[in-house]
Amino acid sequence: MNRRQLFLSTAKAALLSAFGGTWLSGAAKAQTTAAAPTAASEGTIYGTLGSPDATINIDGRVLPPTPPAFGGVIKESATDSKVWWPPRVVPPQGAPNVLLIMTDDQGYGVSSTFGGIIPTPALDRVAAAGLRYTQFHSTALCSPTRAALITGRNHHEVGFGMIAELSTGFPGYDAYIGPENVTVGRVLSEHGYATSWFGKNHNTPGTQFGTSGPFNQWPSGMGFDYFYGFLGGESDQWTPYLFRDHTQIFPWIGKPDYNLTTDMADEAISYLNGFRAGAPDQPFFLYYVPGGSHAPHQPKPEWIEKFKGKFDMGWNALRDVIFANQKRLGVLPEDAQLTEWPDSLAKWETLTVDEKKLFTRQAEVFAAYTAYTDHEIGRVIQHVEDMGELDNTLIIYICGDNGTSPEGSTLGTPNVFTAEPLANRLTNSVG
Repeated sequence: MNRRQLFLSTAKAALLSAFGGTWLSGAAKAQTTAAAPTAASEGTIYGTLGSPDATINIDGRVLPPTPPAFGGVIKESATDSKVWWPPRVVPPQGAPNVLLIMTDDQGYGVSSTFGGIIPTPALDRVAAAGLRYTQFHSTALCSPTRAALITGRNHHEVGFGMIAELSTGFPGYDAYIGPENVTVGRVLSEHGYATSWFGKNHNTPGTQFGTSGPFNQWPSGMGFDYFYGFLGGESDQWTPYLFRDHTQIFPWIGKPDYNLTTDMADEAISYLNGFRAGAPDQPFFLYYVPGGSHAPHQPKPEWIEKFKGKFDMGWNALRDVIFANQKRLGVLPEDAQLTEWPDSLAKWETLTVDEKKLFTRQAEVFAAYTAYTDHEIGRVIQHVEDMGELDNTLIIYICGDNGTSPEGSTLGTPNVFTAEPLANRLTNSVG
């Protein structure tokens, strides 16, 4: 069972129990025939059918459901006619909120939750209150994992055999999620959830990055009511390539202390406040996917200071510490053996003083960015509790969409675009 399947089995069971229906028992299919069940015949009506405040729960076997026929009376005069409104689709009473979180480019030994020495208290909190998976795999790349996650399907089936930037004009690799592949945003939206997406969107083809559209491959075209984030695999955190829905915005102007990692949490909290004020009973699905710890590593300076000297022991000793922690936590079996150190990577004691300074600084910055990202995630989780909704919120926190990124090579790099020539060669080689 892979990472995607484990997520689906857990989330599916929880949501299915909450909904008390069959909408997740099979893949939601597009409406194709006039003979499909109508909304009024496939669910439970609340209130007086035909009144403006009437609502309905649907089982979701067909999405969207066929609109019900007009149930009023139309005569030549208004006094002889009878008004009638179609019922509004809502989730069953008590349906949970869903907060789906995923960080970026973080390996298994990064977080404190899985034995790392970088403190991730928000992830620790979720793990302590629920389940911690130790066999929970992703694909090897950002876009494919994200496409599989939001559709529940193999990444090749939904057009993401590669990252969006390296898409080709072949089936399974064109970076297009077709209409036959519904997303979780669309499914929950059709069931009456408020759906939102904050952070990284690596599932829109580069050909659609323009503000003139088309937008069918943007979050709005995937069933998300609201989007606040950046397009592509990465973004500068100080001056991000940022969008609110379909409009590019520049919130850092005039704010020298601006950082997207904090701004994103602020925006999610503000969104929840505004949404809940207008819809006190409607459940939400919030997809929260910050850029950390994908390059560029850009935490605020005060976070870097927290890790000064924390990696002076060097990577050989650090590996031993993490391995021992993982055994202690039970995320590795007691009889696990540490792999041999590769000949292609120098041992710490063979490095020069300057090399050690460089590599410890790189580790401090990476750790700072990871901890900073988790801290801001923690603010969002805490706000859900402050709203009084933590007990009715299903939280899934996935630590990394794939392993720690290798683009910087064994030496690291201050310029992540040094990997671009390789990407260009790959693109050219396939047409």
